[in-house]
Amino acid sequence: MSLFSTDALAERRDRAASAIEGAADLVLVTAGEPLQIPGGLDQQYRFVPHPEYYWLSGSRRSGGAMAWTPDDGWTPFVRPVTAEERLWEGDPEAPEGRDVAELEDWLKACGASPERTALLGAGATGTVQVEGTAACRDGARQRLDVVRRHKDAEEIGLLRRAARATAAGHARAREVIAPGVDERSIQIELEAETFRHGADAMGYESIVGVGANSAVLHFAPGRRRAEEGELVLIDAGGAVAGYTSDVTRTYPVGRTFTERQQAIFDLVSRPVREGSDLCRPGIEWHDVHRRAAEILASGLVELGILRGSVDGLLESEAIALFFPHGIGHMVGLGVRDVGGHAPDREPGRKCCGARVRVDLPLEAGFVMTVEPGLYFVPAILDDPERRQRFADAVDWTALEPWRDVGGVRLEDNLVVTEAEPENLTASIPLS
Repeated sequence: MSLFSTDALAERRDRAASAIEGAADLVLVTAGEPLQIPGGLDQQYRFVPHPEYYWLSGSRRSGGAMAWTPDDGWTPFVRPVTAEERLWEGDPEAPEGRDVAELEDWLKACGASPERTALLGAGATGTVQVEGTAACRDGARQRLDVVRRHKDAEEIGLLRRAARATAAGHARAREVIAPGVDERSIQIELEAETFRHGADAMGYESIVGVGANSAVLHFAPGRRRAEEGELVLIDAGGAVAGYTSDVTRTYPVGRTFTERQQAIFDLVSRPVREGSDLCRPGIEWHDVHRRAAEILASGLVELGILRGSVDGLLESEAIALFFPHGIGHMVGLGVRDVGGHAPDREPGRKCCGARVRVDLPLEAGFVMTVEPGLYFVPAILDDPERRQRFADAVDWTALEPWRDVGGVRLEDNLVVTEAEPENLTASIPLS
């Protein structure tokens, strides 16, 4: 049974049809098939449907397809439930639609040429093979991405539920952080509490980094034990029906931050608040990143770590030594939902030395993460080429005592509205 109403799914399909009209004579969006675990005999990885299929169908079942033609609109094809499936898995979801066994004949009757066929989703389904062109596929996908960027009310409702579950998980993690507790134990407590409060999965592999590990952007938690005076960076979010929160907080081990930790934390907290307020229609996402970089560069100058004008530190990309990633990305159906760039812009355009995942003006209905951070990464700071390039921009001697801080990142999830942005994760304290 889909969590989405019939009206919501119909409205999505109407918007998608209007967007792809003229791009193709046939669009086939497939769910995908389960993947076998190597050496696992009959075991499979947990199936996750392709987001384009799930968004259109509301079904998370494998083997299905959504087919579109200008004359017939959307036609769902589904894999029927078998007796063997009921034996091993219980009574799974059985969405409405035509038997996928009919798809091959339906495609033949459709008569669309390969040059006007767009195959999206996870590719062919079952034994059905479809010919299409990359140009047609890419054109249809770009149009569908534009539609999917805007979250409807039911999608935002799921994101609110995911945020509530995530808030409980982060609160529990903060309670258990103490000297002697290892990263893995923090992860276990956080995830268990997130599940208890309504999440049906974690949206991505949880990141828990203690001490120097806090400066590794995607650190997988291990057995490193926390010690008094260190930081713990946690980036973890629960998901509900595939819609996920993406939240980062940085906590002290013990009651308070050290003096240097507090200075970096206070500095990072400024762009997360200001960036969140900038999540309004018409604001360029690159401008949000640039504003965060300005704040962080100015603060590092005040601390004596960077030297020179703020504009110069941004243009030379010196700030990327300490703020090496983009300010955030779209979130929703998956931790990195459709983003992309405006049609008149080159993909991969950098801003202040960082690759920013979204290069668009914001619009109502977008859901964005705002996640500034400052990191003292040995692999970056000890690189001879960078030391030579930024010899005038960095006071390398003054930098040395700050390196033990590790990394600080803070992250909230914002819904862009016609009025004030809605902070979905506001109930999770920054500290």
